[in-house]
Amino acid sequence: MKKDNTSSAPSALGDNPIQNGQIKKADLLPDPKSRLDSLDMKETPLSDSGIPYRDLTDVESKKESIHRIIDRLDVETNARYQRTVEDTYCNVYSYDYCYFSKVYLPTVWWTDESLEKLKQGQDVEAVFEQTVDRIYSSAIHDWFLEWGPHYGWERMHSTEEIQNKVNANGGIGIICAKRREKGLSGHIVPVVPETDTHKAYRENGIVVYPLQSQAGKLNYNYFSEVREDWWNDELYSSYVLYYHD
Repeated sequence: MKKDNTSSAPSALGDNPIQNGQIKKADLLPDPKSRLDSLDMKETPLSDSGIPYRDLTDVESKKESIHRIIDRLDVETNARYQRTVEDTYCNVYSYDYCYFSKVYLPTVWWTDESLEKLKQGQDVEAVFEQTVDRIYSSAIHDWFLEWGPHYGWERMHSTEEIQNKVNANGGIGIICAKRREKGLSGHIVPVVPETDTHKAYRENGIVVYPLQSQAGKLNYNYFSEVREDWWNDELYSSYVLYYHD
């Protein structure tokens, strides 16, 4: 793959149109069937009191708690994230990672009809497969461009920039790529703080492949150079880098 640590050109979608300001989060409640050892209810938050939340006290507590979240979710072994004949679950893992990091990333999103009602000031409750539906990685790419800034996401423009922000602030980084062929799955991956044992890959001191954690065809609690610059693969038409404190 070609090495390129800068973001692709912006999509035609706008960065947070004014009319989006009143749209509330599409949140479902945790379900007892949504568990790490189960394939069920992947559209709802995990119901597991043993998973820690990100500790927002200071930078070090943020970073330390992020690594506890990664350890507890253990994407490499837990059933929730293992590929099936039908699908892979990069979006589910990224959602769970953000949920316990106290950052909003949708795993379901409002239907077009629900969005229109919300824009008109009507109150709409999130009901799965009625007012909200699953949102997959290619659609999340577009969601970031249209809605991300409203929910606190800041666009980054290089792998160096996003890794440095995550390291310096203990925040949440995301790389999200949109599949070129409509209807096929894209990919979404958290960028995570470096540790003494887990590092980004650098050339001449510049981050080329950030430190990441993913579910997909192969699952990794941590990786950097093993998948190189996957976001530049010809399978994808575009990718975005976003950061949230």
